[in-house]
Amino acid sequence: MSIAYSILDLSPIPEGFTAADALRHSRDLAQHAEDWGYTRYWVAEHHNMTGNASSATAVLMGYIAEGTKTIRIGSGGIMLPNHAPLVIAEQFGTLASLYPNRIELGLGRAPGTDQLTAQALRRDLQSSDHQFAQDVRELQQYFAPDRGQQRVRAIPGVGLEVPIWILGSSLYGAQLAADYGLPYAFASHFAPDYLQEAIKTYRTYFQPSAQLQKPYAVFGVNVVAADTDEEAQYLFTTLQQHYTRARRNTRGQLPPPIADMDSFWEPHEKAGVMHTLRCSVVGSPKTIRRGFQELLEKTNADEIIVTGQIYDHQARLRSFQIAGEVIRNLEPDFPGEDD
Repeated sequence: MSIAYSILDLSPIPEGFTAADALRHSRDLAQHAEDWGYTRYWVAEHHNMTGNASSATAVLMGYIAEGTKTIRIGSGGIMLPNHAPLVIAEQFGTLASLYPNRIELGLGRAPGTDQLTAQALRRDLQSSDHQFAQDVRELQQYFAPDRGQQRVRAIPGVGLEVPIWILGSSLYGAQLAADYGLPYAFASHFAPDYLQEAIKTYRTYFQPSAQLQKPYAVFGVNVVAADTDEEAQYLFTTLQQHYTRARRNTRGQLPPPIADMDSFWEPHEKAGVMHTLRCSVVGSPKTIRRGFQELLEKTNADEIIVTGQIYDHQARLRSFQIAGEVIRNLEPDFPGEDD
């Protein structure tokens, strides 16, 4: 059996393009992903970032769901401390009513932005891990069948049992997902340090629930695939520049690739960025196949969710097409063949 594979999309806005272009590109990618056998298509909540168009996550999900037929559409994730759980339940209840059995709600506990913007979102900056756990429980109650005991109900939402996922980049999310018996997705595409430990923690402490009887772990991977290693490495410079700019606090729209990264970053910047991006597979189909195998051997995950910030939309489509083909044809037990 082949492993499931999905897409996490930040709806990047390339330099010289608009947010409208980025949103149309996201829907186009989702339509292709459906044809290429991807299981789910998630979009992520970010705010005050000039290079991302996915801030109104539920609205974007509706746009993508309307343009597709079967692929599951979800949030990767909704940053729950930014919102009242009832509002999220109503939004996702509406989506689930319009697109039955296709909508998923991934939840994170970070603000998805800077502190000043978090204040503008009316976020309680003193919110705790305990409050996040309570908010997840509250959401579950809004989606549960109506037994006539709740004075406040999500309409639409009640009785729809929208699947909830816990997202994280530390051990906290792994433990919470295990305690609540929910599927777990680890953000190793930008925070790889605790990947193996988090999945181990999740599997060790998992408690079955009404939603999920056995643990289900997913991890994120940056993918830049092309017909040759050289082309892929060239395309990868877009993401390398993007993360370097973030460290300089000069993040903007997604830059085009460049021929020489060493003229762009300092050695210490290179070391930091490549550490952050070490859960990445970059190269030709043969090269990324080896990268996926190594990551799966380390994690024993149930699913891979790939993300790819590539400047040119057609190159981005081609990258996800190659990635899907490679993952679909991976051997399940990875017997150590010689490529």
